[in-house]
Amino acid sequence: REEVAYVTCTYRSTCIDQPDFLATVDLNPRSPCYGQVIHRLPMPNLKDELHSSGWSSGCSCFGSGPTRRNKLILPSLISSRIYVVDVGTQCRAPKLCKMIEPVDVFWKCNKGYLAVTRSLPNGDVLIANMGDPAGNGKGGFVVLGGENLELKGNWESECEAPPTGCDFCVQPRHNVLVSSAGAVPRRAGRGFDPDDLKKGVYGRRLNVWSLSCRSLTQCFDLGEDSLPLSVKFLHNPDAAEGYVACALSGVVYRFSKCEGENWSVEEVIRIPPKEVSGWIMPTMPAFTVDLVISMDDRFLYLSNWLHGDIRQYELSKNCKPRLVGQVFVGGSILRGGPVTVCRDEELKCQPEPLVVKCKRIYGGPSKMQLSLDGRRLYVTNSFYSTWDKQFYPTMVREGSVMLQIDVDTDKGGLCVNKNFLVDFGKEPNGPCLAHDIRFAGGDSTS
Repeated sequence: REEVAYVTCTYRSTCIDQPDFLATVDLNPRSPCYGQVIHRLPMPNLKDELHSSGWSSGCSCFGSGPTRRNKLILPSLISSRIYVVDVGTQCRAPKLCKMIEPVDVFWKCNKGYLAVTRSLPNGDVLIANMGDPAGNGKGGFVVLGGENLELKGNWESECEAPPTGCDFCVQPRHNVLVSSAGAVPRRAGRGFDPDDLKKGVYGRRLNVWSLSCRSLTQCFDLGEDSLPLSVKFLHNPDAAEGYVACALSGVVYRFSKCEGENWSVEEVIRIPPKEVSGWIMPTMPAFTVDLVISMDDRFLYLSNWLHGDIRQYELSKNCKPRLVGQVFVGGSILRGGPVTVCRDEELKCQPEPLVVKCKRIYGGPSKMQLSLDGRRLYVTNSFYSTWDKQFYPTMVREGSVMLQIDVDTDKGGLCVNKNFLVDFGKEPNGPCLAHDIRFAGGDSTS
């Protein structure tokens, strides 16, 4: 069972002039500090926007040498700085052990706006980027050496860099890497503008790469206004199958290997938008920002940041996923709020606000992490500080939270655990925004 979680926290866009930090949260129910932040590791710079995190080694590189899961890589979404944190020496009190400055990333790779980190089978560490140093859209990856975590350069050739980038996943036994799109950083950094939907600001491609050749082999156009963000393979190392969640369209696609080395894509989930008044647009899309698959490949979870719900789908071979669990943990359509739902294909009435341990929960579900046994789903509610401030200003003022969702792994079902709350509004330096979650002993996304 997970006993410690590492959570990335940022002060960017909060009007608090403090550095971002890595929070260590006690998850042991027998501990007197259960559900509390027991350690804070501040970064030496301001306004980095710590976003995602990743391990220096994962399951794919076990057996490839003296690699150990004892370092956590923290790429900065805005500053493009890379931090390396030692979590192996003292797992409850991590220490900063290395820092790669933005100028090195800019000059050596011509990349910026670093997003998602994952390890490769050879022990190297790959970090996906969203843009170039000027904030123009540019996908691709930068590589850190597996032994010394030094910046080695770009992974792909310059001519094959996609127009945008965000998340990626690797399936070594099929020699494939699949990457999603993202948004043009300098345009998305101004906030969400409906006029940008027709201007190519939001990506629409799913990219398939040869892992050994580091080259693009296929590109799938998932349609206008799709914005594919989170992408995951099944955990079975032999499975040639995965899923990608598109934020703006509310569609989840299944990708799988077909004849030869080719891959195919099919739509398997579509969450309908809601017709609303009192919002930035007359329709509110299902903005699915994260996707997690249970370790037994039985369940798929989606966080719907704008609508406010977490969804649990049961997966079965050759069939479309079946919705078996749903719970609202905030969102923009709550009863009594400024938004009125005029037409809804799924709900009969607007959901009630959520209160946990006497605290009203604002914001919507963003990053998730699932326990290895699949029974506890942890979730934070900060997506990206600029958009947090635009859509959930109260959450930015009061700080974000980390919740625990209890999972029925027999028949399916989700329920908020009312006895667990990590309130990042009570931080010593003021309310902050919490995003990514990692477990010290390994987690369901690495």
